Amino acid sequence: MRILLIGDIFARPGRTAVQRVLPSLRASRDLDFVVANAENVAGGRGMTLATLEPLFQAGVDVVTSGNHVWDQRDMLRDIESDPRILRPLNLPPGTPGAGYFVGDDVLVINAMGRLFMRDIDCPFRAVDALLEDLPYAPPVKIVDFHGEATSEKAAMGWHLAGRVSAVFGTHSHVPTADQRVLPGATAFVSDVGMCGPLNSVIGLDPAMAIRGFMTALPTRFQVADGPAVFRAVLVEVDPISGQAQSVERIERVIDFESAGAD
Repeated sequence: MRILLIGDIFARPGRTAVQRVLPSLRASRDLDFVVANAENVAGGRGMTLATLEPLFQAGVDVVTSGNHVWDQRDMLRDIESDPRILRPLNLPPGTPGAGYFVGDDVLVINAMGRLFMRDIDCPFRAVDALLEDLPYAPPVKIVDFHGEATSEKAAMGWHLAGRVSAVFGTHSHVPTADQRVLPGATAFVSDVGMCGPLNSVIGLDPAMAIRGFMTALPTRFQVADGPAVFRAVLVEVDPISGQAQSVERIERVIDFESAGAD
């Protein structure tokens, strides 16, 4: 079973990259399932149904999120309308939406770290409880761990090694070079990276980002122009045992003048 895990999709450049790359990639690599982190898909801030629909049409099966899940207020309501849209599992009880998706062949879990992030429930215990309490879970289990610290994400990988098929990190927008299959046959990468503007500071216009760092003053949020990059990892999993067999990084650059910010 071939599963593609796509990193944080940032604004229109990220959506454009996914729309241009994913359909042909899904066909050429014979993909069975696609998961994408989409918490920055709406202008770099949150998600809307209108900005998620092109991703589903391009071939994404489930979208995950993180700390920006509620940046667009309508998502507090709209997340209940589609089980393919996930929010972090370890948000407080009573939070709208669901932190996991159970399909016929794949379980997808979305959890969020706490180190340098929000003070929320323990992601390790939340994932443990879900794995123990679900009445049925397919052998293939995928976890998007959305976190700032690579140490916390690596700890989650080792914590779940042998119990899930893959743990992929999101949030930093910067790809790490540590993709591997851990002992226990769990595929792992600390951060997949971003789908968004290539010549940017995690998606933002470099000049505006530099100005903010140098002046310590509020600066305008501006999505960068220019070519976009598509970043993902491809995991091959035995559909019977749920054990990962390989993990491969995929990167494509889409050269266009500007995709806009929305």
